[in-house]
Amino acid sequence: MNMFLNFLTAAVLAGTPLLFGTLGEIMNEKSGHLNLGVEGMMAMGACAGFMAGFLTDSLALAVVAAFAAGMAGAVVYAILTITFMANQNVTGLTLTIFGVGISNFVGEYMLTSTKTTSMKLPENITLQLANLNIPGLSSIPVVGKLLFSYNPFVYLGIAIAILCGFYLNQTKLGLNLRAVGENPGAADAAGIKVTKLKYLNVLLGGGICGIGGAYCSMVINGGVWMNNSVNGLGWIAVALVIFAAWSPNRAIFGSFVFGAFNILKYYLPKDIIAIPNAFFDMLPFIITALVLVMTSIRKEKENSQPASCGSNYFREER
Repeated sequence: MNMFLNFLTAAVLAGTPLLFGTLGEIMNEKSGHLNLGVEGMMAMGACAGFMAGFLTDSLALAVVAAFAAGMAGAVVYAILTITFMANQNVTGLTLTIFGVGISNFVGEYMLTSTKTTSMKLPENITLQLANLNIPGLSSIPVVGKLLFSYNPFVYLGIAIAILCGFYLNQTKLGLNLRAVGENPGAADAAGIKVTKLKYLNVLLGGGICGIGGAYCSMVINGGVWMNNSVNGLGWIAVALVIFAAWSPNRAIFGSFVFGAFNILKYYLPKDIIAIPNAFFDMLPFIITALVLVMTSIRKEKENSQPASCGSNYFREER
């Protein structure tokens, strides 16, 4: 029983960066933009968050810096695809290459300038990133460990997911955004400011991705700087959007499921089940492919990709 609880807890922790990346990509795709630069924005957030924490000894400033860095990457993507109408796929891939490259470059530069072989976060931040102990709740058998014993990033991610779901489904601005994602020409004719909404949500999505990157560099890596700290999680997040059916609330469950896939190899007894680790690494993508096939067969409009996703909007063509 304890091993199963440890597995579920580890799945939540492993799925948290995926949750941030998925939410950021959902905000992009709901505006009609397929942004394949999630990995790059997360890498930029990982670098900015870690360096801000390392230099300022403030967790709050580290999160803000990660958000700003992810947003900075999204600004480049938005200008190219919204204003200059560049190809979204090519721009996203370029952003990934740039983001990972600039993150590793800054990391190497900081190592050289500090004349150390490794950089470690200050003890104050490390203590703040430890799993919380909520009096009276964390001590509840089973439920306490499953719900009330995680680090602040986990609760922040869930809160952002709930807010994004409320924003998209219960607010006028969110409903306008969904209209833009489905048919920007019709939304424009109805008086909705298409370009403004696209910029707003692409930048917001980039900032959320950046926080996910900070989780990778500050939590997963144990507070020690490592190059390529995101390590492909951004690509899994892009796939997870399909699994979550473009719903922020479903992304909470989906990210923890994919997190379970990522750490499953560490909890299966090797002497009983001899399966290569590569099989577990490809599990999330196999599940995503199956979900995509099932979604295509059922053709549920409510749970499908926004109709204009991947296509640039040129107002004079409407």
